[in-house]
Amino acid sequence: MAGLKNGAHMKLALDPVRELDAALLGYRQIFVSLALFSGVINLLMLAPSIYMMQVFDRVLTSRNETTLVMLSLIILGLFMLSGTLEWIRGQVMVRMSAGIDNRLGERVFTAAFERNLRERSANPSQVLSDLSTLRQFITGQGLIAFFDAPWLPIYLAACFLFHFWLGVFALVGSVILVMLAIWNEFATRGYMAEANQLSISSASYINSSLQHAEVIHALGMLDVLRSKWAGLQHRVLAAQAMASRRSLGIAGATRFIRISWQSLSLALGAYLVLENEISAGAMIAVSILLGRAMAPVELAIGSWKQLDGAKNSYRRLNELLATYPAQTHRMALPPPTGVIRLENLIVVPPGARKPAVNGVNISLNKGEAIAIVGPSASGKSSLVRAMVGIWPPAHGSVRFDEADIAQWSRGDLGPSLGYLPQDVELLDGSVAENIARFGEVDSVKVIEAARMSGIHEMVLHFPQGYETVLGAGAFKLSGGQKQRIGLARALYGLPAVVALDEPNSNLDEAGELALLAAIRSLKDAGSTVVLVTHRSNVLAVVDKMLLLKDGMQHLYGSKDQVLKALTASAPVVAGSSTRSDSGD
Repeated sequence: MAGLKNGAHMKLALDPVRELDAALLGYRQIFVSLALFSGVINLLMLAPSIYMMQVFDRVLTSRNETTLVMLSLIILGLFMLSGTLEWIRGQVMVRMSAGIDNRLGERVFTAAFERNLRERSANPSQVLSDLSTLRQFITGQGLIAFFDAPWLPIYLAACFLFHFWLGVFALVGSVILVMLAIWNEFATRGYMAEANQLSISSASYINSSLQHAEVIHALGMLDVLRSKWAGLQHRVLAAQAMASRRSLGIAGATRFIRISWQSLSLALGAYLVLENEISAGAMIAVSILLGRAMAPVELAIGSWKQLDGAKNSYRRLNELLATYPAQTHRMALPPPTGVIRLENLIVVPPGARKPAVNGVNISLNKGEAIAIVGPSASGKSSLVRAMVGIWPPAHGSVRFDEADIAQWSRGDLGPSLGYLPQDVELLDGSVAENIARFGEVDSVKVIEAARMSGIHEMVLHFPQGYETVLGAGAFKLSGGQKQRIGLARALYGLPAVVALDEPNSNLDEAGELALLAAIRSLKDAGSTVVLVTHRSNVLAVVDKMLLLKDGMQHLYGSKDQVLKALTASAPVVAGSSTRSDSGD
């Protein structure tokens, strides 16, 4: 019953301000309907007691076969009605389950994606598992136990109607079961919480570690990692085992009390029959009522793990949706033309305190290309992530055509951006789908992007050409092939702004030549190109350069000015060359 109380508390505490609660409250009328169905079903559960009492007290004494037949037909009809109502209730719960998933699934998926974008250690699959756990509890046996619980006092009252001492006996048995349920809550709460947290940590550790299977195998790291995982898993199993041992012990005691109490009620009833206090039919009827009264409590204890899991899932989902709220509708802006301005930009990576980029001020005109250079860990990749909207600025702004990048919805801005990260990851699907960003595949644009990145002939030699499927267990690509297909994806549709982070790190000489040709083609088409590089050969196609050191703007201006300053070791005052070069 403690579980039922917690479940009731979770329901009564629903706040329409919270997104998850508002979605659940949207099914309020369905919950009311299910409660009414359960009420009728529980009311019909009184029928077996009445039937047995009539058979013992009326049929056996009158020896009237017609009465027995009529009573049997009536009880069969009531059983059929009860079964039909249970089937309808089940169908409603199945549809409600699908409705909850339809209403929350995409929203939770988006929030999980946003968290994974900000927190590299996040476990997005856990979020979807939480939604499934909550949905299954709301539409499963736990909810039925919640609806059945209010009928406990009604069944007890019926026992009192037969005889005072039968009512007292049933009340004492019910109180014992309720105390066992409360004990189960306190005995398992801490262990279940620890097991859930450790299980999430173990799953996250596996996801983050085994993604690098080749490195682990080559460096002989498997034994160490497996040992670390085994330690985590041992703690999970230990906590689960302790909770299960206690819960199973209490559940066993509950079954013993319920069966014993129901049997002893017959003994008490028999004694009262011998004393001519009640009839034999009342004795049987009370035994059936007592079993029915105790059933919700036993069901609640049996659903304890599901209840505890549902509460934890509910809490995590609420925190997730509150941390990553749904994007408000934005007025559609015209696609950016490629004019970019960074104003006092400060970028702090997720989970860090120190800025990776500190106070960058640059401007780019349509069709210009800039090379961002600097030593390792100088903030180049962080700057690019902010420029394409992956990491929000901690201070300052990234502006496209004078509008802050945050004013665009990602769906509207995405087609106007091309981005190639250092670590290229292609998604499960065909080569054409990857290049077309999994939107509608425009074969003309796909081939144009492939030709620009110099991979058209390479793709034609794949087993199924552009229809070759990539992903786990599918066609394997080399690092250079991945990078060039990723470049084609970035170039798809000739975006207004193209950001390339170390695009030639895995390219051979032919790939380098194709990259240079692609950048020239982008500039000719009016696209603005942002290029992070350590190699000097790509500087031939850029117009401006930005040198970062320790996240700070050290040199910025036209390519010739910065190269001259580097050669002469005479720093250019940041921003002074901007005015002479771009006129801003």
